[in-house]
Amino acid sequence: MKRVVVGLSGGVDSSVAAYLLQQTGYEVIGLFMKNWHDTSVTISNECPWLEDSSDAMSVAETLNIPYQTIDLSKEYKERIVDYMFAEYQKGRTPNPDILCNREIKFDIFLKAAMQLNADYVATGHYCKKEITKQNGKDIFKLKAAHDKNKDQSYFLCQLNQEQLSKALFPIGHLEKSEVRKIAS
Repeated sequence: MKRVVVGLSGGVDSSVAAYLLQQTGYEVIGLFMKNWHDTSVTISNECPWLEDSSDAMSVAETLNIPYQTIDLSKEYKERIVDYMFAEYQKGRTPNPDILCNREIKFDIFLKAAMQLNADYVATGHYCKKEITKQNGKDIFKLKAAHDKNKDQSYFLCQLNQEQLSKALFPIGHLEKSEVRKIAS
């Protein structure tokens, strides 16, 4: 049985991704990424990651899958926040979602998943992956999601072949309305 670590955010998309993978026969582990907890720069005293983490844990309990939290806030600040401010000072506006996917979710998070002996990582991104052969070698292509209103392939555009080879996008073939129906 193949093992997959799902980036479980507590939201409907990652929850359904975990459920679908479980139903397909994968051994699923839920891993919540804590990317930010510096309350000195938040607008209110709320701690949304605590609620998100609690929601993710509840999903894991419902699905009866192992659940862990990984604190990536140091790496997120260094690789995303600091980089963005440096780029802003140069008059450029990088996309934080693209950076986070390349640098955090499909690099540090992926490496953490591999330490859990995972074969794959999965997220609740709306996109699809296609595998073709070229000279006998697998080539991984990122494709737009079935739901054109929710397509997130753009945010994954900088993933390399190694990252894509380990990535699963279980909801990319669904409409958001179908995901909500499965979640209910």
